Amino acid sequence: MESVSKTDGRIRGTTILAVRRGGQVAMAGDGQVTLNDGILKHHARKVRRIYNRKIIVGFAGATADALHLSERLEGKLERFNGNLTRSAVELARDWRTDKYLRRLEAMMIAADAEKLFLISGNGDVIEPDSGVLAIGSGAPSAQAAATALMEHTGLDAVEICKASMAIASRMCVYTNDSLTLETIAVS
Repeated sequence: MESVSKTDGRIRGTTILAVRRGGQVAMAGDGQVTLNDGILKHHARKVRRIYNRKIIVGFAGATADALHLSERLEGKLERFNGNLTRSAVELARDWRTDKYLRRLEAMMIAADAEKLFLISGNGDVIEPDSGVLAIGSGAPSAQAAATALMEHTGLDAVEICKASMAIASRMCVYTNDSLTLETIAVS
């Protein structure tokens, strides 16, 4: 993950894209780690599986914050028997109201076989209408590309993620083309 610029309130420095299409959910994250104007690493893993490998999460923001939030979400999943909706809502509530958690600088996408959510520290738990969700500095490019590919091609979720992330990596200086990609079969 990356350093975060607070100058305009947007988290910068990565791109995470999730696509739900047909019988599959695919989530991809680039591998670039940026500190100020330098690249520190090219192959970081920003997309991971949690909760017995049944949930995929992707993060944009500060690494320690993102890992802490991942652990918190996994704890909620344990508490609520893998119910992603309930766990996401409880995490967002805690994140917004807890004095310590409010300071965390990250955003998260979480997906299972049934749901896809953006979770933020503002208390947001958003499920997209279109089956496409992106966060991070390259999100506008990745989401636009994925939306166009969803509407105008028959590509599957994995191919849409790969093509859209390639476009984002050419447009966002904080995003590279070294991807981590995880999939879940939709039940």
